[in-house]
Amino acid sequence: MEKKTLKARIIETSLVMFEQHGYHGVTVDQIVEKCGTSKGGFYHNFKSKDELLYHIHDVFISYVLDRAKEAYANYSTPVSQLCAMILSFTKVFDLYKPYITVFYQESTYLKDHFQEKINGKREEYRQIILRVIEEGQESGEFRSEVSAEIATMAIMGMVNWTYKWFKKEGELSIENIGEIFNDLLIHALVTEKGMANQETPFYLLKSQSIKK
Repeated sequence: MEKKTLKARIIETSLVMFEQHGYHGVTVDQIVEKCGTSKGGFYHNFKSKDELLYHIHDVFISYVLDRAKEAYANYSTPVSQLCAMILSFTKVFDLYKPYITVFYQESTYLKDHFQEKINGKREEYRQIILRVIEEGQESGEFRSEVSAEIATMAIMGMVNWTYKWFKKEGELSIENIGEIFNDLLIHALVTEKGMANQETPFYLLKSQSIKK
């Protein structure tokens, strides 16, 4: 088993402590004591506790943004691009759930310049989803009568709420849940032309095979 780096141990320790006591309820001294390191070790990896909080926020936002850019580059149709983006977006709530929990609990404590960076990445992600929907409407693969702006916000709101109720030990895996999200959105947005596309079926309706 690969030994965790000090940076990884600091993050892991702080995630648990921030969840339990809140950002302002935890000091650097407490983090390093719990982690079994020194202040020098902490400040070698993070300039401040504020930078640590920023890093916790940035990790999962960067993940979904990078996966969205990959989907946009690697798939040739708006339907397959959007489906791939939704699957990777949903998966983040399994991969980075502690990070996301701390994000929702403690995001108001981010310093302005860190908050600006996070908000910039969130907006960049929103713009990618919006662009895919608008391009799908232009190509006739998505329904043109549906507001692209509202559809974008609906997608982000629906998937974001996963952090509130998803449990690893639940009946459905995170992949199953992503497939259900795609099923819902495809039936709401995709036209017959989009359904007929040869690249689409790989992502479509996998949730039908889930046991009841």
